[in-house]
Amino acid sequence: MMAMSILYALTPTPREATESEKCYQDYTHLPALAKEDQVYDERLAKLQSAEAVSNPSSAATTPVKAKKIARGAIRSEKYRAQLKSLDRTDSSIEPQCHLSLVVPAYNESERLPIMLKETLEYLDGRSLATKGAKGQPFSYEILIVDDGSQDKTVSIALEIAKRESKAEIRVLSFEKNRGKGGAVIQGMQYTRGEYILMVDADGATRFSDVSALETQLQAVERDGLGVAIGSRAHLVKTDAVVKRSFVRNFLMYSFHKVVYVLGIRGVEDTQCGFKLFTRAAAEAIFPNMHVEGWVFDIEMLMIAQQLKIPLAEVPVAWQEIDGSKVSLVRDSIRMAVDLLIIRMNYIFGLWKIRPLKNRAKAMTTTKE
Repeated sequence: MMAMSILYALTPTPREATESEKCYQDYTHLPALAKEDQVYDERLAKLQSAEAVSNPSSAATTPVKAKKIARGAIRSEKYRAQLKSLDRTDSSIEPQCHLSLVVPAYNESERLPIMLKETLEYLDGRSLATKGAKGQPFSYEILIVDDGSQDKTVSIALEIAKRESKAEIRVLSFEKNRGKGGAVIQGMQYTRGEYILMVDADGATRFSDVSALETQLQAVERDGLGVAIGSRAHLVKTDAVVKRSFVRNFLMYSFHKVVYVLGIRGVEDTQCGFKLFTRAAAEAIFPNMHVEGWVFDIEMLMIAQQLKIPLAEVPVAWQEIDGSKVSLVRDSIRMAVDLLIIRMNYIFGLWKIRPLKNRAKAMTTTKE
């Protein structure tokens, strides 16, 4: 009884998305967004000024609490009324494009433009190469999920969308930070592509490797279900990993061992932020999820394996990028606790996995 009480206390309860968190912005919102950002900046400046007056000794070294307020939290009702509704991922209807990208972003105003440049060069090149060919030309959409950023991640993303007007770039903003997992889970449930790629905003993975993921995914796909997992396992003995600190490598190997013990077998790199899903797999996995922190990948793969969704692990080119949001020791402890919570909740039946839909029946119903 005591163990169950502790488990209940530690188990995360994802909050319901607000109405604005089921909507998106595109570059047409930029003029109105500029006014919203001005209000935010003025409010922040006033609070900083007030704190400097009340506590001059610490004002120069201690960040003002207002910096923890997400820009999305103070959008006016007038601005929110202009947002456009997102359609839920639904494998029973025809996809509207070949590839959807879901990009979780938290204070990524510096790294996101670099990542999008490489990404758009590949996607636009592929789209151009398929024009005039038999069948439908390659098409894509990018959904950037702003996880309660305090910087100008949203406005910078929309500026890029305006400049690259032929690209389908949309932004979903959270009113409060949920964690990387929360951003991915929400974004994955509002896509329109035949295939859906989860990709980090830091640009650490070479984007063109998505073609290798797609090839392997199509090879293992069964009944429209499959997941291809970008993997850095082949880099373990390279300088990129060997020259890391002893503590960092110790924590990495310990994490892998714990993951193995808790039941994820056959996947050497669970944490790479580069994973490709069929539309049906995304629809089956993400509504089942609970964990919104750094170890959401573990629950995601656990659900996929329980549903017997085929998995393929694919080597990708990867490099360390400055600006990581992970705190080595603090987040390692948090991840270890979350891993245990995930396993215990499924063992004791507190979390249940909804079975796969009868896809053949769903498709027949749609056609009728």
